[in-house]
Amino acid sequence: MSSPAVSLYLDPQIRDWVLFPITLVMILVGILRHYVVLLLQSPPKKLPKAAIREQRALSRSQILRATSANSPIPPSYYRSISSRLHTAFEAGTYLKDGPPQGDAPSTPANPMTDPAAMDGMMAGMKTQMVMMVPQMVIMGWINFFFQGFVLIKLPFPLTLGFKSMLQRGIETHDMDVRWVSSLSWYFLNFFGLNGLYRLILGNDNSAADTSQAMMSSPFAGTNQPGQPQDYVKLFKAEKDNLAFSEGLYLWLGDDVETRLLRKYSKL
Repeated sequence: MSSPAVSLYLDPQIRDWVLFPITLVMILVGILRHYVVLLLQSPPKKLPKAAIREQRALSRSQILRATSANSPIPPSYYRSISSRLHTAFEAGTYLKDGPPQGDAPSTPANPMTDPAAMDGMMAGMKTQMVMMVPQMVIMGWINFFFQGFVLIKLPFPLTLGFKSMLQRGIETHDMDVRWVSSLSWYFLNFFGLNGLYRLILGNDNSAADTSQAMMSSPFAGTNQPGQPQDYVKLFKAEKDNLAFSEGLYLWLGDDVETRLLRKYSKL
């Protein structure tokens, strides 16, 4: 037979000197972290004209293929654009480094020699450091000064499965599940303040989603140095896709007069 839950009476000073300070410190650190990340971010470097042309050519071909089954482009213009892109992809006209020489296989550029890729890697590492260091300091501060404190009782019932999550640092079996320890209060704020950060700083802020930012790779971002794109292979694949999409081409204006007259019951 299990013993009844022990009722506790909390000193109001725990609320004033432990609960509120932990919550206020975490909110202020999140706001400060947002502005520090903004200061550390460097303005994006402009891509050279050849690199932009390389990307735009691939995007243009993909859009042409995506609309081939119900295309607004007349047949003569569609075939002209498709043929010109097909020829350019085969000859390597749009490659920023020029057409490949001979039959030698193309080798993607080393990301470690690309200044833009290195800047993206350093920016990711700086962001991770800004995310991790304050949280480690706050956790150490709570463990040192407030270890074993019981801060608050939740106003709704919970099952025993929440006991390990809400009462970290308190070794007891007969305490009500609704009581929250200081360390658990830190984790609840860590994962639960994202909505408040979005309300204060806006949706696009560096304070919310800190758990995802801390676990993400420092290489994540627009300049991901680990996986450079090989446009030689992409253009070869796009050339075959263009040839295949020509068989699926259907002009949107084909037989439009008959369809229009039928729609208004003129036939």
